[in-house]
Amino acid sequence: MGKTMIEKIIAHNVGHEVKPGDIVTVDVDYVMLDDIMMPFIVSKFREMGFSKVWDPEKVVIICDHLVPASQVDDTRAYHISCDFAEEQGIKNIHRSDGICHQLMTEAGYVKPGHVVFGTDSHTTTYGCVGAFSTGIGYTEMASILGTGKLWIRVPSTINVNITGKLPENVMAKDVILKVIGDLTASGATYRSLEFTGDTVENMSVASRMSMTNMAIEAGAKCGLFAPDEKTAEYCGIKLDEFQAGLRSDSDAVYEKVINYRAEDMVPVMAVPSNVDHCVPISELKDIKVDQVFLGSCTNGRLEDLMAAAEILKGKKIAPFVRFIVTPASRKVYMEALKNGTLQTLIEAGADVTHPSCGLCCGRTGGILTDGEVVVATNNRNFLGRMGSSKVKIYLASPKSAAASALNGKITAAE
Repeated sequence: MGKTMIEKIIAHNVGHEVKPGDIVTVDVDYVMLDDIMMPFIVSKFREMGFSKVWDPEKVVIICDHLVPASQVDDTRAYHISCDFAEEQGIKNIHRSDGICHQLMTEAGYVKPGHVVFGTDSHTTTYGCVGAFSTGIGYTEMASILGTGKLWIRVPSTINVNITGKLPENVMAKDVILKVIGDLTASGATYRSLEFTGDTVENMSVASRMSMTNMAIEAGAKCGLFAPDEKTAEYCGIKLDEFQAGLRSDSDAVYEKVINYRAEDMVPVMAVPSNVDHCVPISELKDIKVDQVFLGSCTNGRLEDLMAAAEILKGKKIAPFVRFIVTPASRKVYMEALKNGTLQTLIEAGADVTHPSCGLCCGRTGGILTDGEVVVATNNRNFLGRMGSSKVKIYLASPKSAAASALNGKITAAE
């Protein structure tokens, strides 16, 4: 019987064949610790009686949620992160270099076939390069730091097969929002979402990241793309035999297969206040926009900023709209600066901020108040996430966000 991609990754790690539902203990390739969780991780690590991490080279600490500090207590997490790194000899620490999920692949930590855990739910992002990655709590992370191992249940797989060419105004963000809307927020709970078809094969790694990033919004344990030459180039490697074979067999057993025609896709938004409440933008009439947020680990990459800049070039956003642009990393920031993208966005009326999680987690400026509407390119629109619980958050692609900023009301890019 053929194997799915997730079964191959886990089997390679544990050294024997596995099937969905099996409980196995994996050896961890990398862990990601974000600043907001560090005080809890370190406290639990010590409470468990550990004094040394199992392998400092496999630990990555990233300060991204709370930098620069917007509340007095935020600096505590920063100091704990830095002190723990020094104490444990952890060299892989990033202070304000960008968002954790961007950096884990961009900086070269995660490779195809790796098993990676992080203290943030959107750790599913690294499936863009063919890694099994998922979010965990601080207790599990403390255990890994001491042992290098974690038990998991092998997930079954839902195959999302997309074929054809996407319309010009439709981005990967529209695709994943449509998928989540169809599956619902719990429709893929503890499953592996495996994306296949010529549509996703033609996507950039950045676009694939947008989709795996949001796999968790359907409850998925992970999201996966088979590694290919684009993956190898992005990771700066040559795929070995195992990595090159990381795709489901033709006779693999899926729990479910969902088929889409790319040509049928349209620009969509997730409307307040659930990610799976997804509707075509054409159905959203005359909704005034107070603010637009372009950034986050979902859509803060160079291609996202460039897509927005293309729409806004030579134009001005609506005079009453606040437009916040937050690059996902220093590298993205510098690339967008070098090729003129930031200049285009600034001339259109954008406020460009430092690379960080920023408004996505309701920090470092940009929060809203009762009754205000924000169109955002991040991954969650839950009540109270960006300020008052009466703020209305609409999730959109970078193109739709830019069009909405330009017109001052919810609009799809043409």
